[in-house]
Amino acid sequence: MRSELWPKDRSQHPIELAEYFAGKSIDIVETFVVEVANRELAGFIELNIRNFAEGSRSSRVPYIEAWFVKPEYRGRGYGKALIQQAESWAVQEGFKEIASDTETHNHTSIALHKKLGFIETERVVCFLKPLK
Repeated sequence: MRSELWPKDRSQHPIELAEYFAGKSIDIVETFVVEVANRELAGFIELNIRNFAEGSRSSRVPYIEAWFVKPEYRGRGYGKALIQQAESWAVQEGFKEIASDTETHNHTSIALHKKLGFIETERVVCFLKPLK
């Protein structure tokens, strides 16, 4: 499912998942999945704790790094259930807010975030330059 969400990063997924299961991930702190009949996975959500999130004044913020439901399972409430599970986990961990992002052209994701109570705080274009 990660490859469906991020097809350009296919080669990184096994490495990142191995780090997560070894307890060494810097990107994933907690993961939840939706399992349907015959133990098939229909969706997942990955959470991290970031030191910064746009619009937050907290120094540690639970952050939704990945949120995906397979196309054939969309519209059944699984995405909402994943968000609710993430929120419940964050509250149990003592947090007062949760953050997320999506690409500016992903109008479906933007609408879903807003429908589930997220408030848009900012739109940015991010850059990274390797140094020699």
